[in-house]
Amino acid sequence: MLAPSHCLPSVLLLFLQLCPLYHCSTSTPLEHKPLFSFNSTWEVLGPFQIGTREATWGADPLEFNGGFRNLEYDPRAVFRSSLLTNGTAYWNITIAETSSSTTSGNASLSVGYSNVDWDFLKTVYGWASVQYQAWARGELVVGGNETQHIILHTDAILEFWINDTHSFGGDFYSYRNAPPVLHLEPGRHRIDLRLVRDVRAFGGILKPTIDVVVGVEQVSGSLDLAKPGILMSDVIDGKLATPHGSVTLRNTGARDIEITGIHAANVSTNVSTLFPLLRLSTDSQMLVARGANDLTSGQATDDRAENAQGYGIVIVAGQTRPVAFNITLPTHKASSLAYNITYKVIDSSEHLSLEVTQDLKHVSAYDPHKITFLHPGGIVSYAMLRPPAKNATCRHKQTKVPVLLALHGAGLEADNSMVTGALDPVSDLCAWIVFPTGVTTWSGDDWHNWGFADVEAAIDVIPAWIRYGNWSGSGVDTDRWIVSGHSNGGQGTWYAVTHRPDKVLAAIPVSGYASIQKYVPYELWQPADPRRTSVISASMNSYRHEMLMANARSIPIQQQHGEVDDNVPAYHSRFLAQQLQLSGANSTYHEVPNQNHWWDGIMTTPELIDFYYNQTRSKEKLPRELDEFSIVVGDPGDMGSKGGVRVTQLEDPGQYGRVHVKGRTVKTSNVLSIEFGPPFWKDAIMIDGQTLELASAAANTDTPVSVRLSGDTWVTEAVSTTKKSPSRRGRQLGSMRAILRTHGPITIEHPGTVNTSHLALQVSRNLHQYFRADTIIFSKTANSASANVTGNAILLALGDALEGAVADLPIQVSSSGIILRDSRGREQRYDEARGSVWLRPLEGERLELVLWGADDEGLTQAARLVPMLTGVGQPDFVVLGEEAKWKGVEGALALGFFDSQWQVTASSFVS
Repeated sequence: MLAPSHCLPSVLLLFLQLCPLYHCSTSTPLEHKPLFSFNSTWEVLGPFQIGTREATWGADPLEFNGGFRNLEYDPRAVFRSSLLTNGTAYWNITIAETSSSTTSGNASLSVGYSNVDWDFLKTVYGWASVQYQAWARGELVVGGNETQHIILHTDAILEFWINDTHSFGGDFYSYRNAPPVLHLEPGRHRIDLRLVRDVRAFGGILKPTIDVVVGVEQVSGSLDLAKPGILMSDVIDGKLATPHGSVTLRNTGARDIEITGIHAANVSTNVSTLFPLLRLSTDSQMLVARGANDLTSGQATDDRAENAQGYGIVIVAGQTRPVAFNITLPTHKASSLAYNITYKVIDSSEHLSLEVTQDLKHVSAYDPHKITFLHPGGIVSYAMLRPPAKNATCRHKQTKVPVLLALHGAGLEADNSMVTGALDPVSDLCAWIVFPTGVTTWSGDDWHNWGFADVEAAIDVIPAWIRYGNWSGSGVDTDRWIVSGHSNGGQGTWYAVTHRPDKVLAAIPVSGYASIQKYVPYELWQPADPRRTSVISASMNSYRHEMLMANARSIPIQQQHGEVDDNVPAYHSRFLAQQLQLSGANSTYHEVPNQNHWWDGIMTTPELIDFYYNQTRSKEKLPRELDEFSIVVGDPGDMGSKGGVRVTQLEDPGQYGRVHVKGRTVKTSNVLSIEFGPPFWKDAIMIDGQTLELASAAANTDTPVSVRLSGDTWVTEAVSTTKKSPSRRGRQLGSMRAILRTHGPITIEHPGTVNTSHLALQVSRNLHQYFRADTIIFSKTANSASANVTGNAILLALGDALEGAVADLPIQVSSSGIILRDSRGREQRYDEARGSVWLRPLEGERLELVLWGADDEGLTQAARLVPMLTGVGQPDFVVLGEEAKWKGVEGALALGFFDSQWQVTASSFVS
């Protein structure tokens, strides 16, 4: 019998009390101890206020004290906080739930503060008040006698330190797409976690705790599969629905790896089933699309000779990359596939291989099935497709039928039966039903430019699917969309309605929110000059749907919302219904009594069913010829046409542009250039009181005519001429998020130092984590990417060493800091600048995002602003001072927009 604790010697008692903290044991044999373990006792400091999506800007009050990393646990220390009684925050201890095995370890933390009157704060500030931040410190103990290769999972965590290494980006949505790779020696390793509560991620109704998971997994230290299996289509009648395939690979070693080939492992050696969809030419480091979405390119040919030369795809140490290729089946009745991925470590002649297998899913062509296609960003994505049924209720002689888009809500995969089964009760609809992914379960950027490019790519692949599968049923009209969606997909429906009005036949937004700013108000940010905050707000103009309701006029809209929705309050739909009415739009609003955010049958209520059938049988022609309409534009790069009219440039991108059309009279505000497209615009128009002849400018009747404001006069230009213009156009328009409008993988160039290599990898990891994007990383000391690359670029620069400076760009680097030329032509010098981020043009509507730092710490500060989460608000350029670490936006020395000539606009903030 063991003695009671009060009878034990004091030294032994202290030892036992400390055991939970230091993972000691007196009974477990050494050989049975887990290789990885987290301590169960974590030191936590907080809470401190933070606003919606503010963490990207810094806004950490502990940075005023040198940062959490420089603070030691002291229960007597006092820190000022606006949330707690007496305005003071203290250290405390939180117990984590931990688990360990021979190859992994996890710690789950739930941090909450019962000494904050959350209910009262919510009565004043709403959901914005249950967003807060804190820091937590723990330890990871690595056993064994040698360095361990691990990946680190940071579920619901945005920022962390491992020992002395800082990382920003984390895994806020718990995707586990691109965890960092660590090489840790045996012993104790300190972990500092920044905890940020975000209502869109954690909810606004539940108890306001921050629940996170930090975990480690042992990896090979070489090339691993980052995701099991192959992303590929389903099989229909013994044939792949589409031939595009992709594997996601992670280099968990310490040296760069080159992929030299991908070969089918389950066919005879004299036949190659390798059909590279993308290959990286070894001389130019350029990704070349082969076949893209033309599915006929997947026919059997022998590509072995080309493959023997190697892909030349380099995955740097720690990087995760998707690798795309074409697939064929070995037999019609095959139940699985296996491929060998051959690779070698750079500067090594030894060739190694990794096998990947995938079970095949055989389905009927009439059931929802997975199709794959090429996203503009150079990656393979997928959607679920349901062609018109044999008994589809099509009207007589309807040879081409519309596309019905069904956009999923946040956190759902498109192949989830909850998504694909939602329209089962209307299985005979006369439409091609597409369930897009938006690439990720949160649609990357809320169905905006990256996610919406995925939607349009999924639509565009349908004609090729028809040819490839010898489809004999109804054809498809890819320019006639009926758009529906639930929750985040409902918001995506509003985006489609307001940004592609000439393609939307009808819309069904269900339980969708109006805009990010309306979902959770941007209260409780650190105080800032209203001119600074106005720039942040303006950088999100394109996504404030309540401001864009005029674009929805003439489109039939059936709204629906649950009366007691506690996730997306019914206020959003009520509010937009009112805005639609005030805009003269055609809409119907149905609120379902006593229903919450989701219920079985939500997408097929009687009101929605009637609307589906009526609209799929509609004979209305698109685009609509409208006698009177208005267009509101936040970002021309996002915007399609309405009534054949498309705004292509704004005078000041920091303000909305507006066009009102009545007959042939056009009035504009803050608009610099417009395209008038066929078939409606052929003759003379009256624009801002000036008569302008369009017919003489058109090359033929099918060519749009571009008109541009020159001084106070509108002039016509040939569209072919405008495309060659050096002015800012097309994919270059918009704020920093325009970098996501890439055609091909994004290249990331860095100077080659230890810190810049780490930051380049961090940027790559974040882009893959949140968008599953592909990136090519290279250092200035290595071979540079070819000028022929098709994707956008990110450049990391230190001090005055900035490559490829654009001579007339108003932001320049000097030996003492940043020089900025404002809208009046005056030079402003920022010798105190710590970091800066800005866009600059490349050829072919490409963009480069420059990340500059006065030193490593300043560059780290700048790298935070690479687009990642929606709702952050990142304009075209930002100059950061030291105080931005704790003041957030108020610590920006300058921020704003570039106009069509890449000059600073008057709406910018320049101190």
